[in-house]
Amino acid sequence: MTLACRTGAHDDHDVYGRLCPCRDVLDLIANKWSTLVIGALEDGPQRFGAIQRRLEGVTPKVLTATLKRLESSGLIDRTVYPAVPPHVEYSLTALGETLVAPLASLRAWAEAHLDDIEPSRSRPSSHAT
Repeated sequence: MTLACRTGAHDDHDVYGRLCPCRDVLDLIANKWSTLVIGALEDGPQRFGAIQRRLEGVTPKVLTATLKRLESSGLIDRTVYPAVPPHVEYSLTALGETLVAPLASLRAWAEAHLDDIEPSRSRPSSHAT
């Protein structure tokens, strides 16, 4: 499906097109940690430590990079409250909120079909390499 560019910056948006900038957006939102951060924030603002505890296994370095990418893309807000030590909260923007339902469906699909996929991942491929 091809959509006309609303801003006029491009002729059209076609994620299948080799040079389409939509691929960068797809890379951002299809990233495992981005998907999980957006899910963690769907119930409201969270501090860094709360997000890290929710996303078991994410390193501080990876979480920091993910939060920065999502913030620079306009999907989350970072609010610093004057306190000692500084109190920082992350929340979804209005644009980020539009991703909640599609990404929740993706996470639910992954959980529902894990057992269907796992057996086939452990079998040797029948395709020649």
